Amino acid sequence: MRTDVIGRDAVDGLAALLGVPPASPDLLPPMWHLTQLLEVVPQALIGPDGHPLVGLPTPPAAGARRMFAGGRVWHRRPLLVGREATRTSRILASREVEGRSGHLRFVTVRHEYVQDGELAVRDDHEIVYRPERPAGTPLIACTGGPEEPGAPGPGTVLRVDPVVLFRFSALTCNAHRIHYDRDHARGEGFDHLVVHGPLQAVLMAEDLRRRGCALLGRVFSYRLLAPAVGPQTIRARRPGDGTREEVEVTTGAGGVSASGSLSEPDRSDPAGLQPA
Repeated sequence: MRTDVIGRDAVDGLAALLGVPPASPDLLPPMWHLTQLLEVVPQALIGPDGHPLVGLPTPPAAGARRMFAGGRVWHRRPLLVGREATRTSRILASREVEGRSGHLRFVTVRHEYVQDGELAVRDDHEIVYRPERPAGTPLIACTGGPEEPGAPGPGTVLRVDPVVLFRFSALTCNAHRIHYDRDHARGEGFDHLVVHGPLQAVLMAEDLRRRGCALLGRVFSYRLLAPAVGPQTIRARRPGDGTREEVEVTTGAGGVSASGSLSEPDRSDPAGLQPA
């Protein structure tokens, strides 16, 4: 549990990174809570991959790789900037499966943000623990390059490079080295730095917001489908055959790295939403 003020500095920092102003100076835009009420771990408790050795989710076992797989967020009411709020986190579920790359463990971590005694945001993160990368496995190659500035195309565009990834890591207190240390990223199987999953989630939410799709009172579900690797221009947009309330992220090479959609909360839960 962590209680603190919803900070203006992080709001300004994310707005500057995305190149967009918040819709309101006093209301935190949907998904921007990812920069707030963060757990700050002492340096002595940071592991060799940059992940904390304590806290939630559970630190990976020796040799295992931890990756962000997606989430499900209910924006019940806006968080007010400059006002105190509390984030409570707990493990909601854990399951193990056999995948093509070996034994996988999926852990769902629920974060609830309460302000003025009312639930504002419920955010379920899906984390996957993958086995150690076998020696000799080919690296996942870069997934595209930057577009020329002002290049035409639909959706919300973000040109990512090492500086953008470093700034987002700082805003979200994420020290995982695949986002800023290319040598370490290669050791985890990527030919270049990896674009954060939460950054893609924020970009998808921004695209929905710009289209006039209301996220407040709705559930935003998203999945990370494939890594976005290397400096490139990513684009959040409506899928070609999708509805107005669906969104995807395409990489510089045109592949789809993430997808998301809006839905109604399940009112059978006393709090308004069934567990994920």
